[in-house]
Amino acid sequence: MESQIIRPGHLTAHQTARVLGITLGGVRQLVRRGKLTRSGGTDRQPWYPAETVAALAAKRAPIKVA
Repeated sequence: MESQIIRPGHLTAHQTARVLGITLGGVRQLVRRGKLTRSGGTDRQPWYPAETVAALAAKRAPIKVA
């Protein structure tokens, strides 16, 4: 279940997974590898900075070749 109250500029784990196009397990792997850090929430419902998630999404976006 997603948290209903979240600070502006942050995303839940579910929202982060959707933005990045990965599973919740993939989000946990990014945290474990140090590519994503929690910035609030609880142990069960962590929040991630929207800026960091957007930067990761930009890196993961496929490169379009003409």
